[in-house]
Amino acid sequence: MDDGEVRPDPRGRHDLRMPALGAAGWLAGIGAHLLGAWVWLLLAALAALVLLAVRRASATVLALTLVAAAVAGGTLLRHEAVAENPVGDLARQRAAASITGTVTSDPRPLAGGFGEQVLVRLEVREVTGRGRSFRLATPVLVIGGESWRHAPLGSSVTTSGLLVPADGADLAGVLTSARDPVMRAPPDVWWRAAGAVRASIREAVAHRPDDQRALVPALVDGDDAGLDPDLAADFRTTGLTHLTAVSGTNLTLVVGFLMLLARWCGVRGRWLHVVGAAGIVGFVLLARTEPSVLRAAVMGAVGLLALGVDGRQRAFRALGVAVVVLLLVQPGLALSAGFALSVLATAGIVVLAPGWRDAMSGWLPRWAAEAVAVPAAAQLACTPVVAALSGQVSLVAVVANLAVAPMVGPATVLGLAGGLVGLLLPPAGRLFGTGAAWCVAWVVAVARRGADLPGAAIDWGAGVVTLALLCSVCAALALALPWLLRRPARGAGVFALLLAVVLVRLPTPGWPAPGWVLAMCDVGQGDALVLRAGPGEGVVVDAGPDADAVDGCLDRLGIEEVPLVVLTHFHADHVDGLAGVLAGRRVGAVETSSTPDPPSGAEQVGEVAGESGLAPLIAPYAGTRTVGAVTLQVLWPPPGLAEVGVGDGSRANDASVVLLAEVRGVRVLLTGDLEPEGQSELAPVLAGLDVDVLKVPHHGSRYQDLGLLTSLEAEVALVSVGAGNDYGHPAGSVLDALVDAGARVLRTDLDGDVLVVADGGEVSTVTR
Repeated sequence: MDDGEVRPDPRGRHDLRMPALGAAGWLAGIGAHLLGAWVWLLLAALAALVLLAVRRASATVLALTLVAAAVAGGTLLRHEAVAENPVGDLARQRAAASITGTVTSDPRPLAGGFGEQVLVRLEVREVTGRGRSFRLATPVLVIGGESWRHAPLGSSVTTSGLLVPADGADLAGVLTSARDPVMRAPPDVWWRAAGAVRASIREAVAHRPDDQRALVPALVDGDDAGLDPDLAADFRTTGLTHLTAVSGTNLTLVVGFLMLLARWCGVRGRWLHVVGAAGIVGFVLLARTEPSVLRAAVMGAVGLLALGVDGRQRAFRALGVAVVVLLLVQPGLALSAGFALSVLATAGIVVLAPGWRDAMSGWLPRWAAEAVAVPAAAQLACTPVVAALSGQVSLVAVVANLAVAPMVGPATVLGLAGGLVGLLLPPAGRLFGTGAAWCVAWVVAVARRGADLPGAAIDWGAGVVTLALLCSVCAALALALPWLLRRPARGAGVFALLLAVVLVRLPTPGWPAPGWVLAMCDVGQGDALVLRAGPGEGVVVDAGPDADAVDGCLDRLGIEEVPLVVLTHFHADHVDGLAGVLAGRRVGAVETSSTPDPPSGAEQVGEVAGESGLAPLIAPYAGTRTVGAVTLQVLWPPPGLAEVGVGDGSRANDASVVLLAEVRGVRVLLTGDLEPEGQSELAPVLAGLDVDVLKVPHHGSRYQDLGLLTSLEAEVALVSVGAGNDYGHPAGSVLDALVDAGARVLRTDLDGDVLVVADGGEVSTVTR
């Protein structure tokens, strides 16, 4: 007799009803984002098919339908509420407006050449524009100057600027060129308290080396503002990125330690639950109430639930409920990579890890088997999503996570203690901070050494076929590993194989493709392109923001000699990787824009080139020359270019070197970061020009002369852009216009490295 109570399955099977509800809601949310109102028709068709199949709807089928409808409806209503309001209307009109709202995020400086600007999210309460005022509640992204660094989270401010449309569906608009904020009301006491603790954590480790000083706050509360980009890249390669962002692991460590202290103090029963709930609320305030933090808090709570009696079953059911609740509260999470990683990691730990642990417990101590199984299960579950985002599969992630695990907990707890104690006794806070810094020193060493291993990560395409293959491999491993790990000999063989793959550099078959003429390197948010000048030779145009990334791309292409490097302008995302181009290669010359802006970038290029015995030259305007198999002509900038847009980055962008190149009959236009003003001045030069390949200006920014770009009739449009960048690049309107004009668009954030191949008069592309 079924009395409605869900009991544990004595055979260890999972109750799939709650996870099925979560999956239904998730799929409905994705459908609502991608299909809009058409999702209702799809849901109705699916419901009809199910009803016809079962003839009598069960409670589970009805629940699945209701949850899917609720999430889809919530998503569509959220989109409507954000887009169709006075702020959205003013943004579509590109109107000047004055707004009053509450700061909902910490100020974040823009990277690269726009470092003088700051991003802040506001919940707008009042807007005035086009002679009318409105009261409402809607999110807006503000792009302002240095003064916005001092706008504390939770404060009410007034500002004004130009409202423009936002690329994302979670924003009503973007306020550009925002004036300095005028404080209307300070943050509430809890925000001030959280800010004081965050500042105290930073102060507790201020006396430590740079990497340790930046990593402790990142571990405790996700404050990664001071993290070195090279170290962040090493963390990505070794699968340790979750340590530098707010995750369920952070919450589990902090709240778990708090509950342990409460137990030591004699707290029991319901009061222990109250302590845990208070700890979760405090953690959210400390780490900020952004969607990623709320997601981490909920997933961390699921992890804590797994520690209790019948934890595995309860956590699996709670995971399904958590997915539904999060999607109802924050519909935008349906398409969030962070959300997918959190859910998959938690599911992997709950579903896969126990079986792997039990398989190894016959020949390993139980604690050691669990220490291996937990990070391995989480990593395997997340591998397809990580590959889709980064184009790489980390092979050292499990070992790296296992190596740092003993230090993560103490570092997190000591760092938090340093912040709390430092509020009252700064010297004692620094003492705790020193302990935390010693712990993270080991974490840094593991990340640095692990990333340097030859096979630390293998490149993996982000296409549908390659990702489907990876999903199949992961599923096969999930099924086979319990059998493989049950015997010591088989388990040792698995570990030996993984060690061999990591320590021995494997060749990449079929790369580069025969007949390639142009390569667009995946270097993150920046540009790095290679024109093939001959066997082992290439003309490099821009070097990206990361020396290791561009060096690796050139290695994969087999480029040993670079007769010419052209740096289109001096922003960091185009020149910071120059040392990687010069490393171990014969380089003939370095040419640059005639406008040394920003001066720091120009000075850096001079220093790096000088270390290799090279003096940067100005790219010669208008002349045509041949470099190996490459014919080059500089179309822009002309001599005596007027200086425009000083201070906002446009001056440097509009002084970008624009190159027209031809390799084996393929005509290529490389445009740097040229903006609309520069494009309009260049338009007469490009009149009537027909190219095969267009490098889209400025990473596909929305600010383009689309008439000019589409008039080039390019067969292939290349967008060099970093995954998850803060700029909203590339703009959907730009990509749509290029596709409508007949271009095949490829972008590094989705396709990885891209090759343009000349084959019998035809132009094709290959991705990696």
